[in-house]
Amino acid sequence: MATNLENLQPADNREVGVYMPYYQGNKRAVLPRAIGLYRQGSLEGERKIENGEDVPFVASWHVSTLPADLTRCRLQFDGNAELSYEITMANFEFIDFLIDVIVGFKRYQIVDFSKPFYRKLLQMDA
Repeated sequence: MATNLENLQPADNREVGVYMPYYQGNKRAVLPRAIGLYRQGSLEGERKIENGEDVPFVASWHVSTLPADLTRCRLQFDGNAELSYEITMANFEFIDFLIDVIVGFKRYQIVDFSKPFYRKLLQMDA
């Protein structure tokens, strides 16, 4: 069961204002909803697999308030503890990935992180 992104409560203007300098263009329009998603502290979705069955995941993270604070995000795939991954990054960077989740959902009706997120998670760019 994927997280329902249709009914996200947007963050208030004060909170959005703190994050606004980190984003440009169209991302700014999605920012209030992305912060609202961040505040929930978790996300359920499905990783699209080409020519295969989608793999369900649960992502969870500790919520803090400042853009430069670090967020540790944990992803567990298919309800299997052996398929768990963790990544730590600045809040503003993580919220940028949540913006991508929301944009992707609007476009494809699928709750999933972007390819750049998975590349970072699996340290493919290191």
